[in-house]
Amino acid sequence: MTKGSGARRPIQEDLSELLAEAMRLSGQPAASASAARGTFEVPREEKFGDLSTNFVFRVAKENKKAPRPMAEEVAGKLRGLLAASAAAGRVEKIAVEGPGFINFYFTAQETASVLDAIRSAGADYGRPKDVKPKKILLEFVSANPTGPLTVAHGRQAALGDSLARVLQFCGHQVTREYYNNDEGVQITTLGLSTQYRLNAIRREHDPKLPENPPIPENYYQGDYLIEIAGELYAKNPNAGLDECRLFARDSIMAGIKKDLADFGVHFDNFYSQEALGKSGKVEKTLEELKRLGKVYESEGAVWLKSTDFGDDKDRVLVKSDKNYTYLTPDIAYHHEKFLRGFEMMIDILGPDHHGYIARLKASQQALGHDPDAVNVLIAQLVTLYEGEKQVRMSTRAGEFVTLREILDEVGKDAGRFFFLMRKFDAHLDFDLALAKTQTPDNPIFYIQYAHARIESVKNVFLEKNRELPWDPAVLDRLSGPLETRVLRLLGQYGDNVQAAERTLEPYRVVAYLMELAGAFHRFYAENRVVTEDAPLTAARLMLLTSVQTVLRSGLGLLGVSAPLKM
Repeated sequence: MTKGSGARRPIQEDLSELLAEAMRLSGQPAASASAARGTFEVPREEKFGDLSTNFVFRVAKENKKAPRPMAEEVAGKLRGLLAASAAAGRVEKIAVEGPGFINFYFTAQETASVLDAIRSAGADYGRPKDVKPKKILLEFVSANPTGPLTVAHGRQAALGDSLARVLQFCGHQVTREYYNNDEGVQITTLGLSTQYRLNAIRREHDPKLPENPPIPENYYQGDYLIEIAGELYAKNPNAGLDECRLFARDSIMAGIKKDLADFGVHFDNFYSQEALGKSGKVEKTLEELKRLGKVYESEGAVWLKSTDFGDDKDRVLVKSDKNYTYLTPDIAYHHEKFLRGFEMMIDILGPDHHGYIARLKASQQALGHDPDAVNVLIAQLVTLYEGEKQVRMSTRAGEFVTLREILDEVGKDAGRFFFLMRKFDAHLDFDLALAKTQTPDNPIFYIQYAHARIESVKNVFLEKNRELPWDPAVLDRLSGPLETRVLRLLGQYGDNVQAAERTLEPYRVVAYLMELAGAFHRFYAENRVVTEDAPLTAARLMLLTSVQTVLRSGLGLLGVSAPLKM
């Protein structure tokens, strides 16, 4: 047993119990093993061991005591307890580092036994066993059906779908939902814009018709509407405004769904704003807010008392002309999420929604819900490059790079991976030229090539042997520094998955896979796997098979394929 999901978990439990007992023997405040367990993490630098805890440091600070002396005393008690515990022989050294961290260094046998844990768990390796399952509603993309998905939507799609995969892997019940803004001013403008294009096509067929005036600035400018208007003309050249609106809206939504499907993104539910409006739920939500005394009238408008719940100002819900603001149906929609029984909501929005977070949380708290159950992730913008040259993207005049163009240019795997290569709240530079290369400089190629290369090595061995070896007795042959590095990284997979689940950040898995692939390629470059030394061959094949299992699992969490041949 060793670090990682199916392996490290028991040793963390053992060490947590020992730590709590060592605290008691040192005369420190009573501590529970469960409280101690949550403080263990993998040190950022390998020189600081395999596990580290800041539990003593925390307790000392809370009790206004010097952390380092307390940590030294507790570590001394730990060493004595360890020798007579179930963890004896698994931990080689306990050391106090820095201002009061206690670090644990595993034995070589413990480090290598991660391979048995991976073989035993298989596809479940890295899956946490102590996560309390939640019913989660994950809403993402939710682009207005007024144009094709853009690069920015592509980033949100990759982030949302990968996050859903991580959360599901960790045991949560996740529903992927797309909120379809299929009514309102933007859809009316879409109808007018489509009708304008339709009129232009009609005049091409009948020069006697009056020429179109210059297209209004507030109309949608993109050439995609010319194609849609052409399809509508073939169906009904005399279509009125309402048919133009509905035809364009539904046509664009069909294109959005196809682009998402080709990107490997599927939704469990498409929630219609139009249906929400017709259901009466918006009015019911307003009545509920009035009943609770959370709204007031001023200047002919209805206001939410959002400053009572942390917002910087009160928000208008019903304007003086009796129309709703855009916030009002969103409040009803999120209220309805709670009523559907979801314990946690995650919204992935664009960078122009920072100010939206406080008012949305305030509205749900006003309705009696837990505002901390509402999580809003702001996905920053994307800048496209072709090598050193920036690809211009302008929303003026309807010019933008679409997700479809990214798919056609670099494919699903590279597209998804590159969109996830930075934390979601950081600006992303996407290099199209790099994404298309088949060199170690391209991180997704580097990772997939590691998976395929391992398959090739296995096939070479199986040409002369009936099956792959598995003999834990030979694991002591994996003693070199490069092999040890790979073993340690394998043991950290579960920790990285849990970090991604805890922070709602799939980038943790991306960074981990890049590190594991790099460690594997360095090992492989300096070591032959299939040799005349049978025990060494067996040990290294066990190592490679385990690396392949973890790479395949991690790529699956990102929605990226794990090819067997490249």
